[in-house]
Amino acid sequence: MEYIKILNIITMIFALAIAIIGHEIMHALVAYKYGDDTAKNEGRLSINPIKHVDLVGTIIVPALLYFSNAGFLFGWAKPVPVNINTVIRNGGENAAIAVSLAGITYNFALAAFFAILIAFLGEPNTLLETAMIMFLAHSVLINVVLGVFNLWPIPPLDGANAVIHLAQKLKLYKIVDFYHKIFPYGMILLIIIIATPLSSILFFPIYYILYLLSLFAGIDLISLINSIERI
Repeated sequence: MEYIKILNIITMIFALAIAIIGHEIMHALVAYKYGDDTAKNEGRLSINPIKHVDLVGTIIVPALLYFSNAGFLFGWAKPVPVNINTVIRNGGENAAIAVSLAGITYNFALAAFFAILIAFLGEPNTLLETAMIMFLAHSVLINVVLGVFNLWPIPPLDGANAVIHLAQKLKLYKIVDFYHKIFPYGMILLIIIIATPLSSILFFPIYYILYLLSLFAGIDLISLINSIERI
């Protein structure tokens, strides 16, 4: 039984790496589409995971969540450098919003794609198929968690950046000023939320998204994920 636990951890690590590294690369790709080659020049369009690893977000936080039996796993990669002024100059505030939401879009799209793959594979009959199901189930959960988490309108998360650029587009400058004032305290706000019952409220959409994905794929993803999480 021990090898199943090891396999579970390995597939979880791979799922997390693909989710968070791909998230950052998508920001860079969309920025590059609008003429910002900052990330490209620094080699951050690479799929080489070493270039994207953040000691805290990619290793320490996921490890702490896993070994503390938090019930979910998330993290972040090293943020890609984006010259948002170049993006806005070439595509306006809509382009800046697209850059902000690129990673979230990637996470939700990947979750939907992997949910379909789980339904396609069906019941595993071999060790390889078991590993694939584990990887896919972890990927669905992790990508949904990352997508929901990054949608929070709290700096420095993507949701906050999208709100700022939308407010600038609509000329709601009081909202922009408000965000600029609270930006330095964003990480403190996030830590408070994650460490208190507020997190259960803001993470609540995860269940509904998994339920919708279950209907979409025709498989009970919630039960599958729960069974794998108990290993």
